[in-house]
Amino acid sequence: MAGGLVSAVAARRRTLPGFGLTMGLTLSWLSVIILIPLAGLFLKSLELSPEQFWNILSSRRTLNALRVSFGLAFAAACVNLVMGSIIVWALVRYRFPGRRLFDAIVDVPFALPTAVAGVALTALFAEKGWLGAPLAELGIKVAFTPVGIFVAMIFIGIPFVVRTVQPVLQDLDPEIEEAAGSLGASRWQTIVRVILPSLAPALLTGLALAFARAVGEYGSVIFIAGNLPNVSEIAPLLIVIRLSEFRYADATAIAVVMLVVSFVIIFAVNRLQRWAQSRIPAR
Repeated sequence: MAGGLVSAVAARRRTLPGFGLTMGLTLSWLSVIILIPLAGLFLKSLELSPEQFWNILSSRRTLNALRVSFGLAFAAACVNLVMGSIIVWALVRYRFPGRRLFDAIVDVPFALPTAVAGVALTALFAEKGWLGAPLAELGIKVAFTPVGIFVAMIFIGIPFVVRTVQPVLQDLDPEIEEAAGSLGASRWQTIVRVILPSLAPALLTGLALAFARAVGEYGSVIFIAGNLPNVSEIAPLLIVIRLSEFRYADATAIAVVMLVVSFVIIFAVNRLQRWAQSRIPAR
C-alpha cells in the first residue's frame, strides 16, 4: 500500500516536470508585466500628500469623469449581459442560414482597432449618418454625447459576454431542460431554476470582463464622446490630458482610483461567481 502511495505521488510529480522552474518563470513574468508597473503607479502617488490627493480627486472635473466612466461602463456591461445571453442562446440552440457568419461577426470588436471602431461609430451615429439621421429626427442625439460613449462601450464589450457564456451553454445538455419539462416545470421555471444557475458563473465572468474593458476603453470612445469637460469626458482621457500638461501627480492619482475601484468591483463579481458556482449541484 505504501509503495502504491509513493508511486502515485511520483506520478503526480511527473505530471508537471520542472515545477520550480515553471513557477519561477511565471512569477517573474507576472512581476515584470503586472506587479512592478502597478507598484510604480502606487509609489508615484505617494509623492502627493493626503490633502493634495484628496483635492485632485474631489475636483468637479475629476468626479464627473469618473462618474461617466464607471457609470456608463456598468450600464453597458448590464446591457451586454442581457443581449449577449440572447445572442449566445440563438447561436448555440438554433440552426439557421448564416449562423457561422454571425458567430464570426461577434469577434469583430476583438480584431478591429479601437480607433477604427470609434471613427466608424461616429460616422454611423452622426446627425447625417445612416443611424444618426433618423434618430435626430426623433430628437435623439448620439454622437458627441454621453449616449455615444454608452454605444461605444456596448460595442467593445459584447464579445466578452458571448465568448464567456457560449462554451458553458454548449456543454449544458438540452436533455436537462427536457427532463424539467417532463416533470411539469414551465418554460420560465426551467430557465430560472435549471438554466440560469448553471450559467450564472459564466454570466458574472462575462459581466466583469465587459465592465473592465469598458472602464479602460479609450480609442473608440474619444471619437464619439465629444470630450466636453463635466459632460462627456471619460477618466482615461482626463489622465492623458493631465500627462500632456505635465501634471503627472494628478494623472497618477486618477489612475490609482480607477485601479482600486475596478479591482474592488471585479473582486466582488468574482466572489459572486464563486458563490454561484458553489450552488450548482454536482452532476
